[in-house]
Amino acid sequence: MSTHTTTGRSGLDRYFKITERGSTIEREIRGGLVTFFTMSYIIVLNPIILSGAVDMDGKHLGGADGFVAIAAGTALVAGVMTILMGVVANYPLALATGLGLNAFVAFSVANQMTWADAMGLVVIEGLVILVLVLTGFREAVFHAVPPQLKIAISVGIGLFIALIGFVDAGFVRRIPDAAQTTVPVQLGQTGQLSGWPVLVFAFGLVLVIALWVNKVRGAILLSIIGTTLVAIIVEAVADLGPSTENPKGWSLNVPAWPDDVIATPHFDTLGEFSLLGSWENAGVVTVLLLIFTLMLADFFDTMGTMTAIGAEAGLLEEDGTPPNTRRILVVDSLAAAAGGAAGVSSNTSYIESASGVGEGARTGLASVVTGVLFLAAIFIAPVVEIIPSEAAVPALVLVGFLMMQQVKGIDWDDLEIAIPAFLTIVLMPFTYSISVGIGAGFLAFVLIKVVRGKVAAVHPLMWVVAALFVVYFAINPITNWLS
Repeated sequence: MSTHTTTGRSGLDRYFKITERGSTIEREIRGGLVTFFTMSYIIVLNPIILSGAVDMDGKHLGGADGFVAIAAGTALVAGVMTILMGVVANYPLALATGLGLNAFVAFSVANQMTWADAMGLVVIEGLVILVLVLTGFREAVFHAVPPQLKIAISVGIGLFIALIGFVDAGFVRRIPDAAQTTVPVQLGQTGQLSGWPVLVFAFGLVLVIALWVNKVRGAILLSIIGTTLVAIIVEAVADLGPSTENPKGWSLNVPAWPDDVIATPHFDTLGEFSLLGSWENAGVVTVLLLIFTLMLADFFDTMGTMTAIGAEAGLLEEDGTPPNTRRILVVDSLAAAAGGAAGVSSNTSYIESASGVGEGARTGLASVVTGVLFLAAIFIAPVVEIIPSEAAVPALVLVGFLMMQQVKGIDWDDLEIAIPAFLTIVLMPFTYSISVGIGAGFLAFVLIKVVRGKVAAVHPLMWVVAALFVVYFAINPITNWLS
């Protein structure tokens, strides 16, 4: 790049390497907006999950007004850590309370101790991962993974988020009596599509596809806004309400204009954690196993997510690793600990960031935009709640398609990589877990190398990781045996 061109760029452009990565400030802002709209549901969903559980003393997190406090804390930590990701790591990756991790904390950890103890475990888990990053172990594991398995992780996550989109919209549903039938899921509630929210989702999906194939700028953002407006009109006419009160209602947010645009935040969960109480209440063995389970899920979810985002954005190095890998992992580790310290569960990198990348985001500026919006959402949560998931998740389906295109980078004629890649790809959506897909793929890779007499071809760290995943999959019988 010429000196004239470099000096002609703004300080913002130079800091975030916007032009260097083939983007523009406009695209970064647009991408940050889309990522926020796609994942802002966590501000509502996290309180629903955490406030619905009780600890060993029968208490709810945050007390009587816990829902509001958890929502404010969720937005606060997501905002601060996402801005930190943008500024420190310069990567278009947003962070918020991890789904799955929060459910594990709520229903598998808190019932064995107090909420403060449970959040203390989350802090410990984040600090342990931070040590693994600073010592180079986490990065070394990342480099030890074969490049085609990294591609499989991206593809599997693509299918996973597409399924999340269809399920969240009610397009795909669990069959109520799945225990008595051979089919676990179906189309709509009764094998047929019904209800206005599903129609709104279908409209949004058609709209985003039509805009995308016609290469309309801001296709994803325009589709979210347009579909939300349609949803508001539908709700005004039909008065559907939430699905908890009406089976054909909206799955999460009800798209109705709120009475108050600005809400007063409460941060009652901040600082409500204890690092030592859990060891006394649950016992050393149980605590160590709980920390291990949290850590392994967090450890590999982030690895898969940042690879998938980098692949979609065209940012990966020749060895398949993102730029500033260590910085990304440091911020992610700090986010895990910060989530526990704020009493809102472990924060982690969000695959929904791919929607912003699909809109053109390539730098950390997009993350800064997303983070600022999260901070603003602390006060304007009622406005954020206007966007129903049915209007936001069509973006996930489109991004799932975009990530699926990477499947051509896998050599399907080489069984030693094709079978592990296949298991990685299919088990993510089939088990609703990124970590399970990664674990199955890693174990299959090592197993196939062993049975084919190619033990020397397995990186030493792959043996370590495979052994850890054996423990991860067998965590229940191990816990029962040790107890």
